[in-house]
Amino acid sequence: MQLEGARFIITGGGSGLGAATARVFAEAGARVAIFDVQEARGREVAAEVDGWFLRVDVTDGEGVMRAVDEVAERFGGLNGAVNCAGIGIARKVVGKDGPHPLDAFARVIHVNLVGTFNVIRCVAAKVMEVPPNADGERGVIVNTASVAAFEGQIGQAAYAASKGGVVGMTLPIARELAASGIRVVTIAPGLFDTPLLAGLPEPARRSLGEQVPFPPRLGQPREYAMLARHIVENPMLNGEVIRLDGAIRMQPR
Repeated sequence: MQLEGARFIITGGGSGLGAATARVFAEAGARVAIFDVQEARGREVAAEVDGWFLRVDVTDGEGVMRAVDEVAERFGGLNGAVNCAGIGIARKVVGKDGPHPLDAFARVIHVNLVGTFNVIRCVAAKVMEVPPNADGERGVIVNTASVAAFEGQIGQAAYAASKGGVVGMTLPIARELAASGIRVVTIAPGLFDTPLLAGLPEPARRSLGEQVPFPPRLGQPREYAMLARHIVENPMLNGEVIRLDGAIRMQPR
């Protein structure tokens, strides 16, 4: 599927991986709608890429459905989504202040896993309504997992579980939606220079980057976006989880 003229929703598009993806997709000629709870940042990126911003909480079932319907109506159809919205916490199962708060664990699962599924189900229903291209393809959905799904570190139980869930549902959803000409692929980034790491001191950020075998640095959000673009444009990529991590394998801590 070519991005020229395609219509995509980018969740978490106000910053980090999502903002970079919005820029790369727009450069390739796609029409982009940005979903984010950070209104100021979302509107700024939307203006930059001549896109459309909607304040959307990905965990809101009815809210996401309404927003997806609005985008499809405004754009004259929908060809897919890139799911970048997510949160993370660092808490031990049993820490100095006692057991891991259950509500904090549930919140990460709800945003990262349930929120991703919520967008998938709503977007897929709309993509099924557009006519297929010459190859029988209607659209593509790209999800974001993490290397933590495979090598979660101490303190990452909630985050690793949420991203492991995204990994686990990729293939069954891809198999189901294949009959409708919709591909589903997940990217599992390693250490990337995103707002999640922006608050760290520069020596700490540099130390993290040096753990990557090659290139020995933090990944750039645009590199994630480049892979998302390739996934859309390569029709044979489907049902797969692709690590984008410079060959890093995370240690226990």
